[in-house]
Amino acid sequence: MGLKSFLSRPLAAYTVRQYQQWTRQPELAQQRILQTLVRQGRATAFGRDHGLGGVRNAQEFQQRVPVRDYEGLSPYFDRVKQGESSVLWPGQPLYLAKTSGTTSGTKYIPITKDSIGNHINGAKDALLHYVHASGKPQFLDGKLMFLSGSPELEEVGGIKTGRLSGISNHHVPAYLRRNQLPSYPTNIIEDWEQKLDRVVDETLDQPMTLISGIPPWVQMYFDRITQRTGRPVGEVFPAFQLFVYGGVNFEPYRRKLLESIGRTVDTVELFPASEGFFAFQDEPHNPGMLLLADAGIYYEFIPAEQFYEPNPPRLTLAEVELDRNYALVVSSNAGLWGYSVGDTVRFVSLRPHRVVVTGRIKHFLSAFGEHVIGEEVEQTLREALQQFPEAEVVEFTVAPRVSEAETEPSRHEWLVEFARPPQDLAAFAAALDAGLRRRNVYYDDLLAGNILAPLLLTPLPAGAFQRYMRSQGKLGGQNKVPRLSNDRALAGGLLSVG
Repeated sequence: MGLKSFLSRPLAAYTVRQYQQWTRQPELAQQRILQTLVRQGRATAFGRDHGLGGVRNAQEFQQRVPVRDYEGLSPYFDRVKQGESSVLWPGQPLYLAKTSGTTSGTKYIPITKDSIGNHINGAKDALLHYVHASGKPQFLDGKLMFLSGSPELEEVGGIKTGRLSGISNHHVPAYLRRNQLPSYPTNIIEDWEQKLDRVVDETLDQPMTLISGIPPWVQMYFDRITQRTGRPVGEVFPAFQLFVYGGVNFEPYRRKLLESIGRTVDTVELFPASEGFFAFQDEPHNPGMLLLADAGIYYEFIPAEQFYEPNPPRLTLAEVELDRNYALVVSSNAGLWGYSVGDTVRFVSLRPHRVVVTGRIKHFLSAFGEHVIGEEVEQTLREALQQFPEAEVVEFTVAPRVSEAETEPSRHEWLVEFARPPQDLAAFAAALDAGLRRRNVYYDDLLAGNILAPLLLTPLPAGAFQRYMRSQGKLGGQNKVPRLSNDRALAGGLLSVG
Protein backbone atom coordinates (compact mmCIF):
# COMPACT_ATOMS: atom_id res chain seq x y z
CA MET A 1 0.00 0.00 0.00
CA GLY A 2 1.36 3.41 -1.01
CA LEU A 3 1.56 6.51 1.15
CA LYS A 4 -1.48 8.17 -0.44
CA SER A 5 -3.76 5.18 0.04
CA PHE A 6 -2.42 4.65 3.58
CA LEU A 7 -3.12 8.26 4.62
CA SER A 8 -6.53 8.29 2.94
CA ARG A 9 -8.05 5.90 5.49
CA PRO A 10 -7.96 8.24 8.54
CA LEU A 11 -8.90 11.21 6.33
CA ALA A 12 -11.89 9.28 4.96
CA ALA A 13 -13.04 8.33 8.47
CA TYR A 14 -12.76 11.97 9.61
CA THR A 15 -14.70 13.21 6.57
CA VAL A 16 -17.52 10.73 7.12
CA ARG A 17 -17.80 11.80 10.78
CA GLN A 18 -18.05 15.44 9.68
CA TYR A 19 -20.87 14.57 7.32
CA GLN A 20 -22.70 12.62 10.00
CA GLN A 21 -22.96 15.77 12.10
CA TRP A 22 -25.25 17.52 9.63
CA THR A 23 -26.97 14.51 8.04
CA ARG A 24 -28.76 13.94 11.36
CA GLN A 25 -30.47 17.36 11.08
CA PRO A 26 -30.13 18.57 7.48
CA GLU A 27 -33.14 20.88 7.85
CA LEU A 28 -31.22 22.93 10.42
CA ALA A 29 -28.24 23.10 8.09
CA GLN A 30 -30.53 24.41 5.35
CA GLN A 31 -31.96 27.08 7.66
CA ARG A 32 -28.45 28.27 8.53
CA ILE A 33 -27.47 28.39 4.88
CA LEU A 34 -30.53 30.46 3.94
CA GLN A 35 -29.76 32.93 6.73
CA THR A 36 -26.14 33.21 5.60
CA LEU A 37 -27.08 33.68 1.96
CA VAL A 38 -29.60 36.42 2.76
CA ARG A 39 -27.15 38.22 5.07
CA GLN A 40 -24.38 38.25 2.47
CA GLY A 41 -26.65 38.89 -0.51
CA ARG A 42 -28.63 41.85 0.81
CA ALA A 43 -25.97 44.42 -0.16
CA THR A 44 -25.80 43.23 -3.79
CA ALA A 45 -27.77 44.72 -6.66
CA PHE A 46 -30.03 41.67 -6.62
CA GLY A 47 -30.44 41.91 -2.86
CA ARG A 48 -31.49 45.54 -3.00
CA ASP A 49 -33.89 44.90 -5.89
CA HIS A 50 -35.58 42.06 -3.98
CA GLY A 51 -35.47 43.39 -0.42
CA LEU A 52 -33.33 40.59 0.95
CA GLY A 53 -32.60 42.74 4.01
CA GLY A 54 -36.17 42.13 5.16
CA VAL A 55 -36.15 38.34 4.75
CA ARG A 56 -36.35 36.42 8.04
CA ASN A 57 -37.53 32.96 6.97
CA ALA A 58 -38.23 30.66 4.03
CA GLN A 59 -41.76 31.99 3.51
CA GLU A 60 -40.58 35.61 3.21
CA PHE A 61 -37.78 34.50 0.90
CA GLN A 62 -40.28 32.86 -1.45
CA GLN A 63 -42.46 35.98 -1.41
CA ARG A 64 -39.58 38.21 -2.48
CA VAL A 65 -37.53 35.92 -4.75
CA PRO A 66 -39.41 34.29 -7.65
CA VAL A 67 -38.26 31.12 -9.37
CA ARG A 68 -36.36 31.93 -12.56
CA ASP A 69 -34.24 30.04 -15.07
CA TYR A 70 -31.15 31.41 -16.79
CA GLU A 71 -33.19 33.57 -19.15
CA GLY A 72 -35.10 35.05 -16.21
CA LEU A 73 -31.89 36.05 -14.42
CA SER A 74 -30.03 37.04 -17.61
CA PRO A 75 -30.15 40.84 -16.90
CA TYR A 76 -28.06 40.17 -13.79
CA PHE A 77 -25.79 37.64 -15.49
CA ASP A 78 -25.18 40.14 -18.31
CA ARG A 79 -24.03 42.77 -15.78
CA VAL A 80 -21.65 40.23 -14.23
CA LYS A 81 -20.22 39.41 -17.67
CA GLN A 82 -19.61 43.12 -18.27
CA GLY A 83 -17.37 43.24 -15.20
CA GLU A 84 -19.74 44.94 -12.74
CA SER A 85 -19.08 44.06 -9.09
CA SER A 86 -21.51 42.89 -6.38
CA VAL A 87 -24.36 42.16 -8.77
CA LEU A 88 -25.49 38.75 -7.49
CA TRP A 89 -22.86 38.11 -4.80
CA PRO A 90 -20.35 40.38 -3.05
CA GLY A 91 -17.39 41.20 -5.29
CA GLN A 92 -16.72 39.51 -8.60
CA PRO A 93 -16.82 35.80 -9.38
CA LEU A 94 -13.56 33.85 -9.58
CA TYR A 95 -14.82 32.15 -12.73
CA LEU A 96 -17.68 31.94 -15.18
CA ALA A 97 -18.62 28.36 -16.03
CA LYS A 98 -19.53 28.22 -19.72
CA THR A 99 -22.25 25.77 -20.67
CA SER A 100 -24.60 25.23 -23.59
CA GLY A 101 -28.20 26.33 -23.03
CA THR A 102 -31.19 24.89 -24.87
CA THR A 103 -32.94 28.21 -25.43
CA SER A 104 -30.44 30.90 -24.41
CA GLY A 105 -27.38 29.78 -26.35
CA THR A 106 -24.23 29.79 -24.26
CA LYS A 107 -24.78 30.27 -20.54
CA TYR A 108 -22.27 31.79 -18.11
CA ILE A 109 -22.74 30.61 -14.53
CA PRO A 110 -20.74 32.42 -11.81
CA ILE A 111 -18.42 30.51 -9.49
CA THR A 112 -17.27 32.61 -6.53
CA LYS A 113 -14.52 32.23 -3.94
CA ASP A 114 -17.25 31.06 -1.57
CA SER A 115 -18.74 28.49 -3.95
CA ILE A 116 -15.61 26.97 -5.53
CA GLY A 117 -15.17 24.71 -2.50
CA ASN A 118 -18.55 23.14 -3.15
CA HIS A 119 -17.36 21.85 -6.53
CA ILE A 120 -13.94 20.71 -5.39
CA ASN A 121 -14.89 19.25 -2.01
CA GLY A 122 -17.91 17.43 -3.43
CA ALA A 123 -15.78 15.33 -5.77
CA LYS A 124 -13.05 14.80 -3.16
CA ASP A 125 -15.52 13.78 -0.46
CA ALA A 126 -17.24 11.34 -2.82
CA LEU A 127 -13.94 9.48 -3.24
CA LEU A 128 -13.26 9.57 0.50
CA HIS A 129 -16.71 8.13 1.23
CA TYR A 130 -15.92 5.35 -1.24
CA VAL A 131 -12.61 4.65 0.54
CA HIS A 132 -14.38 4.52 3.91
CA ALA A 133 -17.27 2.33 2.73
CA SER A 134 -15.25 -0.08 0.57
CA GLY A 135 -11.97 -0.22 2.46
CA LYS A 136 -10.22 -0.09 -0.94
CA PRO A 137 -8.00 3.01 -1.22
CA GLN A 138 -5.44 1.40 -3.57
CA PHE A 139 -6.69 3.32 -6.60
CA LEU A 140 -5.05 6.46 -5.18
CA ASP A 141 -1.60 4.96 -5.85
CA GLY A 142 -2.19 4.48 -9.59
CA LYS A 143 -3.04 6.76 -12.50
CA LEU A 144 -6.33 8.68 -12.40
CA MET A 145 -7.97 9.68 -15.67
CA PHE A 146 -10.53 12.51 -15.82
CA LEU A 147 -12.08 12.67 -19.29
CA SER A 148 -13.15 16.32 -19.31
CA GLY A 149 -13.36 19.55 -21.23
CA SER A 150 -10.39 21.78 -21.93
CA PRO A 151 -8.78 23.48 -18.88
CA GLU A 152 -7.69 26.38 -21.09
CA LEU A 153 -9.60 29.47 -19.92
CA GLU A 154 -10.52 32.70 -21.66
CA GLU A 155 -11.63 35.98 -20.11
CA VAL A 156 -15.11 37.50 -20.19
CA GLY A 157 -15.47 40.87 -18.47
CA GLY A 158 -12.09 40.31 -16.85
CA ILE A 159 -13.26 36.97 -15.33
CA LYS A 160 -11.64 33.64 -16.19
CA THR A 161 -14.14 31.59 -18.17
CA GLY A 162 -14.35 27.98 -19.35
CA ARG A 163 -16.11 24.64 -18.99
CA LEU A 164 -16.76 23.53 -15.43
CA SER A 165 -14.66 20.40 -15.84
CA GLY A 166 -11.81 22.54 -17.17
CA ILE A 167 -12.09 24.96 -14.25
CA SER A 168 -12.14 22.09 -11.77
CA ASN A 169 -9.00 20.72 -13.42
CA HIS A 170 -7.10 23.72 -12.05
CA HIS A 171 -8.07 22.73 -8.51
CA VAL A 172 -6.99 19.09 -8.50
CA PRO A 173 -5.03 18.74 -5.23
CA ALA A 174 -1.25 18.82 -5.66
CA TYR A 175 -0.85 15.38 -4.13
CA LEU A 176 -3.00 13.90 -6.95
CA ARG A 177 -1.75 16.01 -9.85
CA ARG A 178 1.25 13.81 -10.65
CA ASN A 179 -1.18 10.84 -10.85
CA GLN A 180 -3.52 12.70 -13.20
CA LEU A 181 -4.06 11.97 -16.88
CA PRO A 182 -4.41 13.15 -19.58
CA SER A 183 -1.62 15.73 -19.70
CA TYR A 184 -2.39 19.43 -20.00
CA PRO A 185 -1.32 19.66 -23.69
CA THR A 186 -3.67 16.78 -24.52
CA ASN A 187 -6.49 18.09 -22.40
CA ILE A 188 -6.62 21.44 -24.19
CA ILE A 189 -7.15 19.89 -27.65
CA GLU A 190 -10.56 21.08 -28.82
CA ASP A 191 -11.18 18.51 -31.55
CA TRP A 192 -12.74 15.61 -29.65
CA GLU A 193 -11.60 12.75 -31.88
CA GLN A 194 -8.04 14.05 -32.11
CA LYS A 195 -8.04 14.49 -28.33
CA LEU A 196 -9.38 10.97 -27.82
CA ASP A 197 -6.54 9.45 -29.87
CA ARG A 198 -4.00 11.38 -27.81
CA VAL A 199 -5.66 10.27 -24.56
CA VAL A 200 -5.34 6.65 -25.71
CA ASP A 201 -1.68 7.24 -26.58
CA GLU A 202 -0.96 8.62 -23.11
CA THR A 203 -2.86 6.05 -21.09
CA LEU A 204 -2.33 2.80 -22.95
CA ASP A 205 0.83 1.78 -21.09
CA GLN A 206 -0.08 3.36 -17.74
CA PRO A 207 -1.33 1.66 -14.53
CA MET A 208 -4.84 3.14 -14.75
CA THR A 209 -6.83 2.68 -11.53
CA LEU A 210 -9.60 5.30 -11.80
CA ILE A 211 -11.41 6.50 -14.92
CA SER A 212 -13.99 9.28 -14.73
CA GLY A 213 -16.29 10.95 -17.25
CA ILE A 214 -19.72 11.06 -18.86
CA PRO A 215 -20.63 7.45 -19.83
CA PRO A 216 -21.16 7.84 -23.62
CA TRP A 217 -17.82 9.61 -24.05
CA VAL A 218 -16.00 7.12 -21.80
CA GLN A 219 -17.50 4.39 -24.01
CA MET A 220 -15.84 5.99 -27.02
CA TYR A 221 -12.52 5.91 -25.12
CA PHE A 222 -13.04 2.25 -24.23
CA ASP A 223 -13.86 1.43 -27.87
CA ARG A 224 -10.59 3.05 -29.03
CA ILE A 225 -8.62 1.08 -26.43
CA THR A 226 -10.13 -2.21 -27.66
CA GLN A 227 -9.61 -1.26 -31.31
CA ARG A 228 -5.93 -0.61 -30.64
CA THR A 229 -5.27 -3.70 -28.52
CA GLY A 230 -7.91 -6.28 -29.43
CA ARG A 231 -8.47 -6.81 -25.70
CA PRO A 232 -11.11 -5.67 -23.19
CA VAL A 233 -10.27 -2.61 -21.10
CA GLY A 234 -10.03 -4.64 -17.89
CA GLU A 235 -7.17 -6.69 -19.37
CA VAL A 236 -5.37 -3.66 -20.76
CA PHE A 237 -5.65 -1.98 -17.34
CA PRO A 238 -5.49 -4.83 -14.79
CA ALA A 239 -5.38 -2.37 -11.87
CA PHE A 240 -8.51 -0.49 -13.05
CA GLN A 241 -10.69 -0.42 -9.93
CA LEU A 242 -13.11 2.50 -9.97
CA PHE A 243 -15.32 4.16 -12.60
CA VAL A 244 -16.70 7.57 -11.54
CA TYR A 245 -19.45 9.09 -13.64
CA GLY A 246 -22.18 11.72 -13.69
CA GLY A 247 -24.17 13.93 -16.02
CA VAL A 248 -26.48 11.22 -17.41
CA ASN A 249 -28.27 8.14 -16.15
CA PHE A 250 -25.75 5.31 -16.20
CA GLU A 251 -28.25 2.48 -16.68
CA PRO A 252 -28.68 2.69 -20.48
CA TYR A 253 -24.89 2.49 -20.84
CA ARG A 254 -24.08 0.06 -18.01
CA ARG A 255 -24.21 -3.19 -19.95
CA LYS A 256 -22.04 -2.07 -22.88
CA LEU A 257 -19.52 -0.29 -20.64
CA LEU A 258 -19.10 -3.30 -18.38
CA GLU A 259 -18.81 -5.57 -21.41
CA SER A 260 -16.07 -3.30 -22.73
CA ILE A 261 -14.23 -3.61 -19.42
CA GLY A 262 -14.74 -7.37 -19.36
CA ARG A 263 -14.97 -7.68 -15.60
CA THR A 264 -16.61 -6.02 -12.62
CA VAL A 265 -15.31 -2.67 -11.34
CA ASP A 266 -16.70 -0.44 -8.62
CA THR A 267 -18.69 2.64 -9.63
CA VAL A 268 -19.50 5.95 -7.94
CA GLU A 269 -22.16 8.32 -9.28
CA LEU A 270 -21.87 12.10 -8.93
CA PHE A 271 -24.44 14.87 -9.46
CA PRO A 272 -22.34 17.83 -10.60
CA ALA A 273 -23.54 20.85 -12.55
CA SER A 274 -22.21 24.28 -13.40
CA GLU A 275 -24.67 25.61 -10.81
CA GLY A 276 -23.23 23.46 -8.02
CA PHE A 277 -22.16 20.02 -6.88
CA PHE A 278 -25.45 18.70 -5.50
CA ALA A 279 -25.01 15.06 -4.47
CA PHE A 280 -22.86 11.95 -4.65
CA GLN A 281 -23.25 8.23 -4.07
CA ASP A 282 -22.01 7.82 -0.50
CA GLU A 283 -22.60 4.05 -0.30
CA PRO A 284 -21.26 1.91 -3.18
CA HIS A 285 -24.30 -0.38 -3.46
CA ASN A 286 -26.99 2.23 -2.70
CA PRO A 287 -28.29 3.83 -5.93
CA GLY A 288 -29.35 6.99 -4.07
CA MET A 289 -27.00 9.98 -3.92
CA LEU A 290 -26.56 11.91 -0.69
CA LEU A 291 -27.89 15.46 -1.13
CA LEU A 292 -25.27 17.95 0.09
CA ALA A 293 -27.40 20.03 2.43
CA ASP A 294 -24.49 21.77 4.17
CA ALA A 295 -22.42 23.02 1.23
CA GLY A 296 -23.54 26.60 0.61
CA ILE A 297 -26.65 25.69 -1.41
CA TYR A 298 -30.24 26.24 -0.28
CA TYR A 299 -32.64 23.84 -2.00
CA GLU A 300 -36.29 24.13 -2.93
CA PHE A 301 -38.35 21.47 -4.67
CA ILE A 302 -41.35 21.99 -6.95
CA PRO A 303 -43.55 18.96 -7.71
CA ALA A 304 -42.77 18.32 -11.39
CA GLU A 305 -46.40 18.02 -12.42
CA GLN A 306 -47.06 21.51 -10.96
CA PHE A 307 -43.95 23.24 -12.27
CA TYR A 308 -45.71 25.16 -15.02
CA GLU A 309 -48.59 26.35 -12.83
CA PRO A 310 -48.73 30.12 -12.14
CA ASN A 311 -47.76 29.74 -8.46
CA PRO A 312 -46.48 26.22 -7.83
CA PRO A 313 -45.57 25.14 -4.30
CA ARG A 314 -41.90 25.51 -3.34
CA LEU A 315 -41.09 22.85 -0.78
CA THR A 316 -38.15 22.90 1.61
CA LEU A 317 -36.08 19.84 2.46
CA ALA A 318 -38.31 19.32 5.50
CA GLU A 319 -41.40 19.01 3.29
CA VAL A 320 -40.37 16.59 0.53
CA GLU A 321 -41.80 13.08 0.16
CA LEU A 322 -40.44 9.81 -1.10
CA ASP A 323 -40.95 8.64 -4.70
CA ARG A 324 -42.22 11.91 -6.13
CA ASN A 325 -40.62 13.86 -8.98
CA TYR A 326 -39.43 17.34 -8.08
CA ALA A 327 -37.92 20.14 -10.16
CA LEU A 328 -34.76 21.33 -8.43
CA VAL A 329 -34.45 25.02 -7.49
CA VAL A 330 -31.31 26.40 -5.82
CA SER A 331 -30.02 29.56 -4.18
CA SER A 332 -26.32 29.59 -3.44
CA ASN A 333 -23.14 31.40 -2.51
CA ALA A 334 -22.37 31.52 -6.22
CA GLY A 335 -25.02 34.25 -6.47
CA LEU A 336 -27.87 32.12 -7.77
CA TRP A 337 -31.28 33.07 -6.38
CA GLY A 338 -34.41 30.95 -6.86
CA TYR A 339 -32.63 29.39 -9.83
CA SER A 340 -34.35 26.55 -11.68
CA VAL A 341 -31.53 24.15 -12.54
CA GLY A 342 -33.69 22.22 -15.01
CA ASP A 343 -33.09 18.78 -13.46
CA THR A 344 -35.75 16.67 -11.80
CA VAL A 345 -34.99 14.43 -8.83
CA ARG A 346 -36.76 11.80 -6.77
CA PHE A 347 -36.03 11.08 -3.11
CA VAL A 348 -35.32 7.42 -2.38
CA SER A 349 -34.62 8.00 1.33
CA LEU A 350 -35.19 10.82 3.81
CA ARG A 351 -32.85 9.84 6.64
CA PRO A 352 -30.42 10.71 5.18
CA HIS A 353 -31.81 12.54 2.15
CA ARG A 354 -30.76 10.66 -0.97
CA VAL A 355 -31.93 11.36 -4.51
CA VAL A 356 -31.80 9.91 -7.99
CA VAL A 357 -31.87 12.17 -11.05
CA THR A 358 -34.95 11.44 -13.12
CA GLY A 359 -34.52 13.78 -16.08
CA ARG A 360 -34.85 17.37 -17.23
CA ILE A 361 -37.97 19.44 -16.58
CA LYS A 362 -37.82 20.73 -20.19
CA HIS A 363 -37.04 17.32 -21.65
CA PHE A 364 -40.36 15.55 -21.62
CA LEU A 365 -42.65 14.30 -24.34
CA SER A 366 -46.19 15.59 -24.16
CA ALA A 367 -47.13 16.22 -27.77
CA PHE A 368 -50.40 14.37 -27.11
CA GLY A 369 -50.88 15.14 -23.39
CA GLU A 370 -48.97 12.12 -22.06
CA HIS A 371 -46.10 13.94 -20.23
CA VAL A 372 -43.58 11.12 -20.49
CA ILE A 373 -40.35 11.81 -18.57
CA GLY A 374 -36.78 10.63 -19.06
CA GLU A 375 -36.80 8.18 -16.17
CA GLU A 376 -39.80 6.37 -17.67
CA VAL A 377 -38.22 5.77 -21.08
CA GLU A 378 -34.86 4.78 -19.56
CA GLN A 379 -36.50 2.26 -17.22
CA THR A 380 -38.60 0.96 -20.12
CA LEU A 381 -35.54 0.43 -22.30
CA ARG A 382 -33.64 -1.28 -19.49
CA GLU A 383 -36.54 -3.66 -18.94
CA ALA A 384 -36.75 -4.47 -22.66
CA LEU A 385 -33.03 -5.19 -22.81
CA GLN A 386 -33.43 -7.65 -19.96
CA GLN A 387 -36.10 -9.44 -22.01
CA PHE A 388 -33.85 -9.45 -25.10
CA PRO A 389 -30.38 -10.17 -23.70
CA GLU A 390 -28.84 -10.44 -27.17
CA ALA A 391 -29.56 -6.73 -27.80
CA GLU A 392 -27.18 -3.90 -26.94
CA VAL A 393 -27.93 -0.17 -27.27
CA VAL A 394 -25.39 2.58 -27.94
CA GLU A 395 -27.74 5.59 -27.68
CA PHE A 396 -31.39 6.50 -28.15
CA THR A 397 -33.94 9.30 -28.13
CA VAL A 398 -37.74 9.51 -28.41
CA ALA A 399 -39.73 12.04 -30.44
CA PRO A 400 -43.38 12.54 -31.46
CA ARG A 401 -44.51 11.58 -34.93
CA VAL A 402 -47.65 13.62 -35.53
CA SER A 403 -49.93 12.38 -38.28
CA GLU A 404 -50.50 14.61 -41.27
CA ALA A 405 -52.75 12.11 -43.03
CA GLU A 406 -55.57 9.84 -41.97
CA THR A 407 -53.68 6.82 -43.28
CA GLU A 408 -50.69 7.47 -40.98
CA PRO A 409 -51.45 7.41 -37.24
CA SER A 410 -49.74 9.62 -34.68
CA ARG A 411 -47.30 7.81 -32.42
CA HIS A 412 -44.01 8.00 -30.59
CA GLU A 413 -40.87 7.26 -32.56
CA TRP A 414 -37.92 5.66 -30.78
CA LEU A 415 -34.69 6.31 -32.67
CA VAL A 416 -32.20 3.72 -31.44
CA GLU A 417 -28.60 3.02 -32.40
CA PHE A 418 -27.94 -0.63 -31.62
CA ALA A 419 -24.50 -2.14 -31.08
CA ARG A 420 -26.33 -5.46 -31.49
CA PRO A 421 -29.98 -5.40 -32.58
CA PRO A 422 -32.61 -7.71 -31.07
CA GLN A 423 -33.42 -10.77 -33.12
CA ASP A 424 -37.06 -9.66 -33.38
CA LEU A 425 -37.38 -5.88 -33.79
CA ALA A 426 -41.19 -5.98 -33.76
CA ALA A 427 -41.27 -7.91 -30.47
CA PHE A 428 -38.71 -5.50 -29.00
CA ALA A 429 -40.88 -2.53 -30.02
CA ALA A 430 -43.92 -4.21 -28.46
CA ALA A 431 -41.97 -4.70 -25.22
CA LEU A 432 -41.09 -1.00 -25.19
CA ASP A 433 -44.72 -0.05 -25.74
CA ALA A 434 -45.94 -2.37 -23.00
CA GLY A 435 -43.32 -1.11 -20.55
CA LEU A 436 -44.14 2.54 -21.15
CA ARG A 437 -47.88 1.87 -20.83
CA ARG A 438 -47.28 0.34 -17.40
CA ARG A 439 -45.26 3.36 -16.28
CA ASN A 440 -47.40 6.16 -17.72
CA VAL A 441 -51.16 6.00 -17.36
CA TYR A 442 -51.72 8.89 -19.80
CA TYR A 443 -49.79 7.11 -22.55
CA ASP A 444 -51.77 3.96 -21.81
CA ASP A 445 -55.07 5.87 -22.10
CA LEU A 446 -54.03 7.38 -25.45
CA LEU A 447 -53.28 3.95 -26.89
CA ALA A 448 -56.40 2.38 -25.37
CA GLY A 449 -58.49 5.14 -26.94
CA ASN A 450 -56.82 4.72 -30.35
CA ILE A 451 -55.60 8.32 -30.21
CA LEU A 452 -52.05 7.03 -30.59
CA ALA A 453 -50.83 3.98 -32.44
CA PRO A 454 -48.11 1.73 -30.97
CA LEU A 455 -44.66 3.24 -31.17
CA LEU A 456 -42.46 3.18 -34.24
CA LEU A 457 -38.97 1.75 -33.64
CA THR A 458 -36.39 3.21 -36.04
CA PRO A 459 -32.93 1.59 -35.90
CA LEU A 460 -30.16 4.04 -36.82
CA PRO A 461 -26.89 3.17 -38.56
CA ALA A 462 -23.74 2.79 -36.49
CA GLY A 463 -22.27 6.15 -35.50
CA ALA A 464 -25.45 8.15 -36.23
CA PHE A 465 -25.45 9.92 -32.86
CA GLN A 466 -21.74 10.76 -33.11
CA ARG A 467 -22.23 12.16 -36.61
CA TYR A 468 -25.17 14.25 -35.45
CA MET A 469 -23.31 15.61 -32.41
CA ARG A 470 -20.31 16.40 -34.62
CA SER A 471 -22.56 18.27 -37.05
CA GLN A 472 -23.81 20.38 -34.14
CA GLY A 473 -20.31 21.05 -32.79
CA LYS A 474 -21.15 19.08 -29.64
CA LEU A 475 -19.04 15.95 -29.95
CA GLY A 476 -17.40 14.99 -26.66
CA GLY A 477 -16.85 17.00 -23.50
CA GLN A 478 -19.92 17.53 -21.36
CA ASN A 479 -22.51 17.40 -24.14
CA LYS A 480 -25.46 15.03 -23.79
CA VAL A 481 -28.20 13.82 -26.13
CA PRO A 482 -31.73 14.66 -24.89
CA ARG A 483 -33.78 11.54 -24.22
CA LEU A 484 -37.06 13.22 -25.16
CA SER A 485 -38.26 15.98 -27.46
CA ASN A 486 -41.59 17.62 -28.18
CA ASP A 487 -40.67 18.35 -31.78
CA ARG A 488 -38.89 16.65 -34.69
CA ALA A 489 -35.70 18.76 -34.73
CA LEU A 490 -33.43 16.15 -33.11
CA ALA A 491 -35.14 13.25 -34.88
CA GLY A 492 -34.84 14.99 -38.25
CA GLY A 493 -31.17 15.74 -37.63
CA LEU A 494 -30.41 12.14 -36.75
CA LEU A 495 -32.24 10.79 -39.77
CA SER A 496 -30.48 13.26 -42.08
CA VAL A 497 -26.97 12.28 -40.95
CA GLY A 498 -27.80 8.58 -40.53
